Order: sequence, then C-alpha cells, then structure tokens
Amino acid sequence: MSSEIKMSVSSMTRTKDSKAVYVMFSDNEKTAEFSLPGVNLISNRGFSDEEIDQLKDYINNEADSIYALAKQVNPMKAFMGDR
Repeated sequence: MSSEIKMSVSSMTRTKDSKAVYVMFSDNEKTAEFSLPGVNLISNRGFSDEEIDQLKDYINNEADSIYALAKQVNPMKAFMGDR
C-alpha cells in the first residue's frame, strides 16, 4: 500500500433509526468505502484483502477522530467547493 492514501469523511448522515459516517480511502486507482458504526465495507476497487484489513484497523483505532471530523463537515460548503 502506498504511503499516499487519501481519506475523505462524510458529514454525519441520519436515517430513521441511526446515524452513519462514510469514509473513503483512495490510492491512485484504488478506492474503498466504509460506513461507521460497524466499519462495514461498502465498496472496494483494487485494495487487497490485507490492505482492507489494515484500513479497517485504522478506522477502528481512529473512530473518535473520524467522528470529530464528520461533525465539522458542512455539506453545503463541501458541495460548493468551500472548506
């Protein structure tokens, strides 16, 4: 796995019964998307099983930080290209 993996975090989304955050990792042509809580793999294009396990471990270890990032995301600003 390259040392240049990019991570994107969604804002907190809500359904009737639960809240979720989506985390995407990209490394050149590879992408993987997960949802929290539960660290569920939604999609994978190119990452090996070992790499997916490493990404899951990262998410588990950094869940608090990921949730904190998600709370700071403003969907409208992100849509408009602002940070």
